[in-house]
Amino acid sequence: MKMGTIGTGMITEWLNTAFQDNGLECTAVYSRKEETGRRLADKYNMPKVYTDLDAMLHDEELDCIYIASPNSLHYSQAMRALEAGKNVILEKPFVSTIEECLTLIDTAKKHHRFLFEAITVPYNPNYQKIKERIGELGSLKMVQCNFSQYSSKYDKFKNNENPNVFNPQFSGGALMDINIYNAHFIIGLFGAPKSLKYVPNIAANGIDTSGILVFDYDGFLACGIGCKDSASENICQLQGDNGYIVVHSASSVCAKAEVWLKGTKEPEVIDLNESHGGHYFEVKNFKRMIENEDYDGCYKMLEYSYQVMELVHTARLEAGVRFAADQK
Repeated sequence: MKMGTIGTGMITEWLNTAFQDNGLECTAVYSRKEETGRRLADKYNMPKVYTDLDAMLHDEELDCIYIASPNSLHYSQAMRALEAGKNVILEKPFVSTIEECLTLIDTAKKHHRFLFEAITVPYNPNYQKIKERIGELGSLKMVQCNFSQYSSKYDKFKNNENPNVFNPQFSGGALMDINIYNAHFIIGLFGAPKSLKYVPNIAANGIDTSGILVFDYDGFLACGIGCKDSASENICQLQGDNGYIVVHSASSVCAKAEVWLKGTKEPEVIDLNESHGGHYFEVKNFKRMIENEDYDGCYKMLEYSYQVMELVHTARLEAGVRFAADQK
């Protein structure tokens, strides 16, 4: 299976490493600038560099397109790829609005193509094992996920520059960039909450530089903290009246977990990632579904992506964070 990639940022490098680790051949990259595309192509031995997107999308050798462009471009580029007959792996956040999400899913089904959201959380073996162990914690009381990292672009933003990640025109902000992982972590474990509220720190241009998602479930609460304007220890915890599970990493990574049950002096460690990064497992599953023509599995995951997008989209609008895409 041969891959083409759109985008040349760090996330693209991580995914290209995961493609190679799973035996997928990356043969083409699209970038608006030849120099930028060539740099990535040389690093990963890609023979083709495109500066014309349509030319790459109509390259008959490519089976699948991975899209890691600015958030606001996800929808239009994925539509063009699907309509060109390509399977698509679309970087998180999937799209900007629920309307875009529904249209993309319908288009994938219409053209009988695979469409995946590149989100690490649901495919992580440690995360899957945590899901199996939750019942041992007794009556659940509190779930916490904190994913905070000081953005490399935040100083520019404070100096009145306008990087994409802090720009409403490009569907940026902390919720869509990193708190989306916390939303996947929590909703993937417990489904839709009774209510979801987003409480952001909003900058003068209307973008959220940090914020808290508050989930109200029957009998317990959950919160997702995502900050691009400050840093902290990244951690996930699930607390019940019979013990707790703690993950000393961001929800996106879901590194080894410790299960502390009441009356025990030492934790049981969950560590199934085998030194692989989280992207390895999502790519492994995408490859399996494509090779096995498992459209049902793909469309089931799309239903899950839509559930997360619908909840986050509604909470974002209610919090007053609006993108250019919301006006379309």
